[in-house]
Amino acid sequence: MPVAIQDLIPHNHCFGCGTLNARGLRIKSFVEGDEAVCTFQPWPDHMAGPTNVLYGGIIAAVIDCHSVCTAIADVYRAAGQAIGAEPHRWCVTAALKIDYLAPTPIDRPVELRARVRERSGRKRIVECTMRSDGREVARAEVVAVEVPAEWGGPPAPQRSSES
Repeated sequence: MPVAIQDLIPHNHCFGCGTLNARGLRIKSFVEGDEAVCTFQPWPDHMAGPTNVLYGGIIAAVIDCHSVCTAIADVYRAAGQAIGAEPHRWCVTAALKIDYLAPTPIDRPVELRARVRERSGRKRIVECTMRSDGREVARAEVVAVEVPAEWGGPPAPQRSSES
């Protein structure tokens, strides 16, 4: 059974893709050939003004995290390493451009497909599409930049449940 990219990244507390963030979206991206694929089921609290439509900020977060994880997987591959191997590889978002093409229903899963279109040194340009019921609802370009392994830093402090 394939393992999600996010499950292989150590110390990941990201709101969108971190396995260590109990309140996060916890998206899962899987390498399929030269693409990474993610299926995400929106929650009822992810609604926009209309309660049947997915909020654009959640769309942006899911696209951002899926695309950056696609870039991280590509950085590991280029280094000849398995994802998650030491030295750890991290990428961050340098730019995010999204075209919202149609309202996205909140009551069904969305599928994201991303691929690295261009590599140059520490930079990756990732193209990502989001579909709902086969219909393209968003298209994005994400510029991801590799940062030093220390960027991952120590584990985040735990917040109380009253926070």
